[in-house]
Amino acid sequence: MSADRIAQITLDESTVLRRKPEIEREREVALRDLAADARFAPLRSAERGHEGPWSLRLAVEEGRLTLAVRDKDGNEAESLGLGLARLRRDVRDYFAICESYYNAMRKASAKEIETLDMARRAIHDRGTRALLDALEGKVETDFATARRLFTLICVLHIKA
Repeated sequence: MSADRIAQITLDESTVLRRKPEIEREREVALRDLAADARFAPLRSAERGHEGPWSLRLAVEEGRLTLAVRDKDGNEAESLGLGLARLRRDVRDYFAICESYYNAMRKASAKEIETLDMARRAIHDRGTRALLDALEGKVETDFATARRLFTLICVLHIKA
């Protein structure tokens, strides 16, 4: 296995009150998929001699996403702070389309559900590309990993 992967990931859930079961499932799938297959190489940490696999702690603090990175030995490697302004629209749009999608699952036709699912995926992909842009020069990663991280960023925004 590559050292440029995520061995463990945790979310700061101190401000989370509750989540819908659908959101909880998305969180669980993203965490499981990241543990199974993720490409993640923090560039500054590697330059300083730290090696993966990496442990991450994601938190949203004062409008910024914080990625606390630890190396394979559990030593603090770095803390990345990303402004969330560039992701805010995508997170808001993703919440809205997910709500419509989950409601449709209960009562809509297959065609309506398919249309909403396509829109949901498109918004998710747009947010993933924005996250990849934000990580440029800081972390080498692939689209699939960034997509799962975007899911977790959205989950962190849920306060109730």
